[in-house]
Amino acid sequence: MFSKSCEYAIRAVVFVATQNNAGNKLGIMEICKEIDAPQHFTAKILQSLSHNGIISSQKGPSGGFYLNKTQTRLKLIDVVRALDGDKTFTGCGLGLKNCSEKKQCPIHNQFKVVRDELLNMLSNTYVVQLAEEIEKGSAVLSNISGR
Repeated sequence: MFSKSCEYAIRAVVFVATQNNAGNKLGIMEICKEIDAPQHFTAKILQSLSHNGIISSQKGPSGGFYLNKTQTRLKLIDVVRALDGDKTFTGCGLGLKNCSEKKQCPIHNQFKVVRDELLNMLSNTYVVQLAEEIEKGSAVLSNISGR
């Protein structure tokens, strides 16, 4: 459903949120290791997220990525829209350009339900909620963390 960029973005933002209460600013290498993502690709994603106000960054020896007070109230929909726009919620399940209510693909109606449910879930889930799940140990962000 999401682009690979968006998947890494969600994982990165959630991981940054797990470290935010402690006041930690995270470097790119630490983020990539924790979310099991390639460094160069993730660096570009984090730069885009920072440019779009989803996360903050600070340069220098004590710098890194973090969430400011406003960003701690972000919902998953904000992250998805920053990377993938609204195409996830409007596109055809088969990738057809001309699929519409009038000219439907074979899975149009079923896929529309899935898209609407996804939009609802993303619109009602805060990034910090997911970070709390990680902190409690009831969820993980990668296969390598062992959490």
